[in-house]
Amino acid sequence: MPAPASLDGLLAQLRREPDIEAPELRAWDAADRYLLETAAPFIAAAPDRPVIVVDDTHGALTLGAAALGASLVRGHSDSLIARRAVAQNSERLDAAAVIEHVALDTLMTPDARLALVRLPRSLDRLDALVRHLAATAHDDLVVVAGNMVKHMTPTQNEVLRRGFAQFDVTLARGKARLLIARGPIALPPAEPARGHDPDSGLQIVALPGVFAGASLDIGTRAMLATFDSLPTYDTAIDLACGSGVLACALARNDSGARVIATDVSEIAVRSAALTADANGVQVETVLDDGVGAQPDASADLVVLNPPFHVGAAVHTGIALRLFTDAARVLRPGGELRVVWNSALGYRPALERLVGPTRQLARTPKFTVTASKRRER
Repeated sequence: MPAPASLDGLLAQLRREPDIEAPELRAWDAADRYLLETAAPFIAAAPDRPVIVVDDTHGALTLGAAALGASLVRGHSDSLIARRAVAQNSERLDAAAVIEHVALDTLMTPDARLALVRLPRSLDRLDALVRHLAATAHDDLVVVAGNMVKHMTPTQNEVLRRGFAQFDVTLARGKARLLIARGPIALPPAEPARGHDPDSGLQIVALPGVFAGASLDIGTRAMLATFDSLPTYDTAIDLACGSGVLACALARNDSGARVIATDVSEIAVRSAALTADANGVQVETVLDDGVGAQPDASADLVVLNPPFHVGAAVHTGIALRLFTDAARVLRPGGELRVVWNSALGYRPALERLVGPTRQLARTPKFTVTASKRRER
């Protein structure tokens, strides 16, 4: 294991880009450091065996495992931004190991003996990960999973215990804690959740870990309540689509329009495709950072229920970037319709980044606005 100063030096060189960069945001945390320190003896004992890494955010675990001597790191991150951040840091820092990004279904290999996991806050997502890891794992596999203590719950312990015969909880260090599991127990794969919203009549299909699961969050419900006043559109985009409910409502409203659902999350995009199939509507689903794959001035309408977290931190940066992205793809006179937590006060930013903005609805918690793209 490298000296702490050496590991600190590696972590200090990591960058968040293409994720949001800000002085208060960092590309690693104490949980990453704790995971790597715990992994060091396992890697040293078998450097030629692949190390499995799940949901590395910016490359700390991937490049840290390589620095500890792993010759092959097989990783999977649900977030496209995380994948790109890991790739950019790997190239910039010239990682010595072979680094592969693979689909979750093919992540685990029988010769792997160590898996490093950033614990998701979604219990459904954790359950799906446990099932994938345990399905084809060697009996000697050790899973080291961790996060900051404030984002952990005892229920996560129970989820891991269902898939592994041995289970330990470490002491907290630097406000982080680890869960260590051994002895995988094969379980059937997780199934998508299915729901029905009686108010809209929409079917909802959600893979484990999608925001709000197979139900409507109150922000999306507030947005749907304004769809009786939609402008006409030939092309509409559901930006940060989640399970694709808004995209399906747009496609149902105008069956002749082109409707695109885009999200940075792979499980969201796959869920949106399943939701569209369940509702019998045509929706194009795209894994994308914002609307990077869409041409300038190509859409008449963009609808957005933006996240207000960057990782674990409440931060407006991602919403502001999405507003800017939406403005780029909207035709002059096109509309950006946004639902947002009223306390965040996005209206001045929408006026500045997109154009004239009016309030369509306001509930005790959420505001829905429509911004008209100003002439360029």
